[in-house]
Amino acid sequence: MILYQLKCADGHGFEAWFRDSEAFDVQQRRGDVVCPLCGTTSVSKAPMAPHLASGAVDPHERRAHLLAARILEAVSEVRDEVRRTCDDVGSAFPEEARRIHYGEARARGIYGEATVGEAAELKDEGIEVFVLPAVPDKRRS
Repeated sequence: MILYQLKCADGHGFEAWFRDSEAFDVQQRRGDVVCPLCGTTSVSKAPMAPHLASGAVDPHERRAHLLAARILEAVSEVRDEVRRTCDDVGSAFPEEARRIHYGEARARGIYGEATVGEAAELKDEGIEVFVLPAVPDKRRS
């Protein structure tokens, strides 16, 4: 196993474990490496000295992996519920959220895409938004 320090196009830094260097390259090409803060798949390795894990399984590391898997599953369940119960407005999300907030459109749950800046502007206007972290859908494989 190898631990990489990663950085997304928006400058967020985070760590992720991979089986080996090739596993990172394959997952990155498929778009499966996702920034947990903003959801972008534009992620690259940050300069670092890689940390190689020994063959022995640390019980704390195993617990961390199990907990991470549970969190990812919970986020996937939330995402599924949003997709099932809300309207996908795509890139029109900021405009439609404003129309709903100001009573110009029917009140309902919506989801779609917005930049970090657009989401901040909506929050500044008092419009409630929630950013769901992007999680690769393992069921599509």
